[in-house]
Amino acid sequence: MKLDAVLARIDADLPDATERLLALLRIPSISTDPAFSADCDTAADWLVNDLQSIGINAQKRTTPGHPMVVGHADCPAGYTGPHVLFYGHYDVQPVDPLELWDNPPFEPAIEQTKKGEVIRGRGSSDDKGQLMTFIEACRAWKAVHGVLPAHISVLFEGEEESGSPSLVPFLRENAAELTKDIALICDTGLFESAVPAITTQLRGMQTEEFTITGASRDLHSGMYGGLAGNPIHVLSGLIAGLHDDSGRITLDGFYDGVQELGDEIRSQWQGLGFDHAAYLGDVDLSVPAGEHDRTPLEMIWSRPTCEVNGIWGGYTGDGFKTVLPAEAHAKISFRLVGDQNPDAIHESFKAYIRAGLPDDFSVAFSDARGAAASQMSIDNPAFEKARKALSDEWPRPAAYIGCGGSIPIAGHFKDILGMDSMLIGFGRDDDQIHSPNEKYDMESFHKGMRSWARILAELAE
Repeated sequence: MKLDAVLARIDADLPDATERLLALLRIPSISTDPAFSADCDTAADWLVNDLQSIGINAQKRTTPGHPMVVGHADCPAGYTGPHVLFYGHYDVQPVDPLELWDNPPFEPAIEQTKKGEVIRGRGSSDDKGQLMTFIEACRAWKAVHGVLPAHISVLFEGEEESGSPSLVPFLRENAAELTKDIALICDTGLFESAVPAITTQLRGMQTEEFTITGASRDLHSGMYGGLAGNPIHVLSGLIAGLHDDSGRITLDGFYDGVQELGDEIRSQWQGLGFDHAAYLGDVDLSVPAGEHDRTPLEMIWSRPTCEVNGIWGGYTGDGFKTVLPAEAHAKISFRLVGDQNPDAIHESFKAYIRAGLPDDFSVAFSDARGAAASQMSIDNPAFEKARKALSDEWPRPAAYIGCGGSIPIAGHFKDILGMDSMLIGFGRDDDQIHSPNEKYDMESFHKGMRSWARILAELAE
């Protein structure tokens, strides 16, 4: 069988594959700091050369910021399967605070821990280690059979950790070249560090910042208290009114576009055995908040939220300054799901605040930003093929899961290129991404390579 020889090659080549990853990790490709711009260029060149060494026609493409790496590979004669676009990013987070690292972050090494071997270094999990699992799977296929099993293109970004300012223009300018049948994104992880997963739902976000103003200046609480209105009181009441007693959000039209889970997804989520008590216990909490009639996984994956991210006003220094403040401020964010419209929610929020203002008070809004949720259709046969491949590799069967956060690239692929994404990754909850002492389990690296080899084989059929 073709696949068996490829898997054997991956196993035998693991030491060399690890050395290649360590070489890439030594490049300090921090995208947020201009001092490392040359290193980002070096990382892009390294990837171009590595892709070319396995027969992928790769190029470094300039942008106003850090370069993109784009590559295309020939497929076997007579191939009729999907043309896939694999996405990853080669830039990494800053390393501060440096003193909290046990070893220099760009001197990666293999370490033995109580849970097994890990690859320690900045970018090992986010995202160089994940990215290299796919390249190494392709390398093994090419070494064994002389050709890759599927029609493959790659897009590696150098600005993901700095907000991707060049990404959307690049996708639009190169849409004809980059639009394929489906995208593969390896920037996620295993569910509870154990279950292989395909993320099919990503929440969007709408952010709001506003200021409520009352009197023309701060007022002495002895002279005006009880008579004059207090902006903090007004703000607090408005924020409290955003939820009803059952945990639902009260904005008009807020739940327009929110979809119920399908039976298959609901069954898979229930089968995951999510321990919400332990999840909350890790942060010294115990009682789930949110909508009372929803399960914990629904609340963090498939239900919208409204959260207060910051609130301030008046005197907050040491001691007391007994004033009624003239202004009160807040930052509110909404996590969005399904087909919720960020613009409609923005308008509904503004209407709610204005309608709730007493006489003499005014409101000013600023810094509103929105992005819609992403939901992938698992009707595409590629999803079930990938789930089967992951289940064949890992001890527990793979599941379709949601993600409480946002991964903008999936939305951009959908909106700009018109294609769904399969988000498949092998990170673990304790990888400490964005933190000191980042690591990637050797098992994740090894089985990640084998997983992609299996997925490519399934797609090719």
